[in-house]
Amino acid sequence: MDQIQLRMMELSYNGYYCSQILVMLGLEAQGKSNPDLIRAIGGLANGCGFSGGPCGTLTGAACLLSLYAGKGTDDEYEDEGFTYMLRDLGEWFAKTYGNRYDGITCDAIVGDRTEIRQRCGAIVAETYSKVMELLTAGGYDITVGK
Repeated sequence: MDQIQLRMMELSYNGYYCSQILVMLGLEAQGKSNPDLIRAIGGLANGCGFSGGPCGTLTGAACLLSLYAGKGTDDEYEDEGFTYMLRDLGEWFAKTYGNRYDGITCDAIVGDRTEIRQRCGAIVAETYSKVMELLTAGGYDITVGK
């Protein structure tokens, strides 16, 4: 188990949701914190507001990509490769987990919730690795924000 996985476990133990954990790791890599953003990202948990909709790990990962490549001020533009990274993430997630669990919704993935810790922990870790792979391939320095 590496430092990132240990940190993910610590954050989960402290009550953060999958979407929050992903964005918090990105902020921490940049030496930043943003409690307002982390609170807001919590709305993506458990399928967008506990509705069983799209997996919060997928939507949180999209937000993590946007933290590095999206538009944040009037004088910024989203990076050229941003939409491609989002598409690649979505395709990878659907292929990896959609096929395995018959869908990419929270309800499809966690089912009766008996294996939620094991499933979600692995999915968050694998998805974080995929986002880091996409960012690195796109030329981003993970320790530097936009």
